[in-house]
Amino acid sequence: MVRLWIALGVAAVVFYIYSVADCALFDRSRVRGLPKPVWLLVIILFPVIGGILWFLIGRGRRKADLARRVSAPDDDPEFLGKLRMDHDQEERIRQLEKELAELDENGPDNNDQTGRRDG
Repeated sequence: MVRLWIALGVAAVVFYIYSVADCALFDRSRVRGLPKPVWLLVIILFPVIGGILWFLIGRGRRKADLARRVSAPDDDPEFLGKLRMDHDQEERIRQLEKELAELDENGPDNNDQTGRRDG
């Protein structure tokens, strides 16, 4: 029975040290609930319960992990928007090329008021 208490004590000390180190080194912008110094105080004053609360409530997820849950390019709205923009640009280029071809076919206009004189 004494060995069990010693093992639980060692586990509690290891968990306490890990909780304090994790809270101290954790990115401040990802902490939830309370400010980071208050979380450190809670973990120090209530070692096991404070550590459990830190891991359940205070430690937030990385925002990039939440945003990167897209599995395929056709599910990514940013990628689809870029494709749509590329398609619109290509359509505009085709339209301008068509207009230029029509102008080349018609030849120079005699009523051209651009002031350009060929010849």
